[in-house]
This record gives sequence, C-alpha cells and structure tokens, in this order.
Amino acid sequence: MAGRCPLTARSTVPWRDATAMLLMQGYRFVPRRWRRSGSDVFELRLLGERVICVHGPDAARLFYDPQRFERAGAAPRRLQKTLLGAGGVHGLDDAAHRARKRMFMDLMTQRRIDELVALTRREWLDALPSWSRRDRVVLFDEARVVLCRAICAWAGVPLPERDVRRRADDLTAMVDAFGAAGPRHWRGKAARRRCEAWIEAVVDDVRSGRLDVSEEQALDRIARFRDVGGQPLDRRVAAVEVLNVLRPTMAVAYFVVFMAIALHEQPDRARRLRAGDDEDVERFVQEVRRYFPFTPFLGARVRSGFDWQGHRFDEGTLVLLDVYGAHHDGRVFGSPGVFDPDRGPAAGDSGFELIPQGGGGFRDGHRCAGEWITIALMKTVCRLLTGAMTYEVPAQDLAPDLRRIPPKPRSGFAISHVRASASTLD
Repeated sequence: MAGRCPLTARSTVPWRDATAMLLMQGYRFVPRRWRRSGSDVFELRLLGERVICVHGPDAARLFYDPQRFERAGAAPRRLQKTLLGAGGVHGLDDAAHRARKRMFMDLMTQRRIDELVALTRREWLDALPSWSRRDRVVLFDEARVVLCRAICAWAGVPLPERDVRRRADDLTAMVDAFGAAGPRHWRGKAARRRCEAWIEAVVDDVRSGRLDVSEEQALDRIARFRDVGGQPLDRRVAAVEVLNVLRPTMAVAYFVVFMAIALHEQPDRARRLRAGDDEDVERFVQEVRRYFPFTPFLGARVRSGFDWQGHRFDEGTLVLLDVYGAHHDGRVFGSPGVFDPDRGPAAGDSGFELIPQGGGGFRDGHRCAGEWITIALMKTVCRLLTGAMTYEVPAQDLAPDLRRIPPKPRSGFAISHVRASASTLD
C-alpha cells in the first residue's frame, strides 16, 4: 500500500462557507477536500461553523474514543427534524447512552433477528404473485413495502393494510431528507411529525393497556423502558426510539437496489451466489456496503481540547469522520473503484476500516445497534433476488447520483417479467 498522506500543521480556517458546495457535490465533497489538503486532518466551514474533517482508520479509532468526543449537540437541528428526531440514543453520551444502547442491543438476539428475517422472506414471497402480474415493478418502492410490513410486525407496531404504503412513504421520506434542502427536506419534516404523532399514540395504548404486545418486541421494551434515573421515557422520546427501529430498517431498501445493480452488472456473480454458501453471500453484502454510497460522514463534538497529528481540536468543535472517502481509499482497500467481493477484509482490519454504520464496539460504543439486522436482511434479499425469482432489467440509467444524499437511480431499479422460480413454487 502507498504511504499515508503527509499531515500538515493547522492552517487558518477558510473564511468561505462550503455548505453550498457540499450540497452540489454530495458524496464527492469531503473526499475531494481530503485529497486536495494532502492530510488526513483538514478544516473547512459549514453552516458558518468551523469544522474539522478526519479520514482513515486511525482517525476513526480516535473519533470513537468517548473520552475525546461526545454526540450531544453534534446533530444539526435539521437532521433532528427529519432523520433522527430529538432526544434519541444518537444524541446521548456516557451512562445515559450505555443504558439506552443496551435496550436496543437486548433486542438483537439471534433468535429475534432470525424472526425478522423470516417475516421479511415471507412478505417478499407473498408479494411475488402481484409483481408477476405487472408489466413493470420498481424494486425500491416494493422493497420499502415489504420491509415496512416486516419491521412493524416484528416490533409489535399495528399496521392496518390501508396504511402500509403511506407509512412506508413517510419512513422513507425521513431517510431521504438526510442530505436534502428544499422540497425533500420539507417532506422529511412533515413525515417526521406524522410518524411521531402516530407512534406516540401507539405508545400511549401500550402504557394504558389498550394494546397488548409481547415483552420481547421493541414497542413494549421501549414503551416500558426506564432511564438511568428510573424514569420512563417521555412519550415523544419513546416515539423517536421506536422510529429508530423502524426507520433504519426501511433504509435497507437503498441497499436492496445497490445489490440488484451489482447482480445485474456481474451476472456471473449472481449465478455463483445462487449456488454459493453463506460466506460468499456475506462477502458480497459487505462489498456492497463498502462500494456503494450511503453514509457520507458522521459527526461528533470535541469533549475537551486536545492535540492530534499536529492539529488542535478545541472543546466543542464539530468533527466529521469521512466515511465514503474512507471506503474508497486505496491505502486501505486495494483498487477501491472496483467492485470485488473476493477482496476479503481490509488490510489490518480492526473494525475501523469498514464503517458504513459506524465504528467501535457494538455494545459500548456508538456503532449502530441495527448493523446486524442490516446485514441479515441484505443477505436474505440477496438470496431472494438470486434464487427465489427471475426477472428482466429493461434499459435504464442505473448509476446512483453521487450528488444526491442518499443516492439511488432515478428509476428506482425497474424490473419486468417477474416470476417466482421453480424451487420457490415447489
């Protein structure tokens, strides 16, 4: 591997705000600044604020040091009003974060993950006859419906059939607003308000005894959770945390499209996966998570000032960890612009190289509690796409727009002549 980029001493913070450039360049913005700076630590100004960007496995390890960084106050209000909500686990630190994170991790037993996988597979197979009767199916849209039904059933959230598509639309709109300004952001804000009102009412029903759900299900666990002070969560915060189970699962629809693109562009790989073992599928899924864009960067604030690699990190400074650029760094992933599931783990893999859903420890750090679910669902859908159905891919532009956060092809990956495979019908 090539040597590391030389690190330069701290320079004067650029006076020109780069927010407009970020919105224009999307995923390319931070990696371009990294290459231009010649350093794994560089500064810029976003929304009028001095921001330090860090890049690479060493930076990721630093970023997840709870003694150096905190998440409280790191998420901009526009993200709280769309993607994250206010008061949830993403903005907590120390004992409060550990207790809330433990609540989520307790849901992630292998048995419960297997149950979600089974629900998703059943919903997908149940949808196949309907898809086969249509001339054209948009995979992104239909995957959202499948995932919405499955995750609500798994979490214990009632979902009448008449509400399925509008709930799927709203949950997706919150994800789609992540890097947006204008109409997409406004739609995400409105969707967040509707979803929180919906789930607040459901939480009230659980707490009053009007709705009976299993104590193993996320809805019951969150509705009855008590924080480190022994108090139940505010009903709005409880709704935010329930949505922190539903919404990220809906985001798997983006990865479904990315997998479909990779399978279409590498038909030999699709045939291999059809007959492959779990290890082959796992490698494919992990390469999809590395190669395709989803999380551009992650943010935290400096807890107390320190110096690192010749740069000063002042208390309260917003720091962004480059995720997309790190996954396309040739020092860590050889030939990063090539989609190659056979590449195996990154050289020196320590858990801080592949970070699409964060780094650090699952239970004690800020790594996403839903990462196991994401991987399990992606593996399941990969097997469904390669073994449970056949379809054709009409001509369309399948290139994700890297200016759009999060990205997907404009077509949403249209397919036609969908048929259940013979083995599925047996």
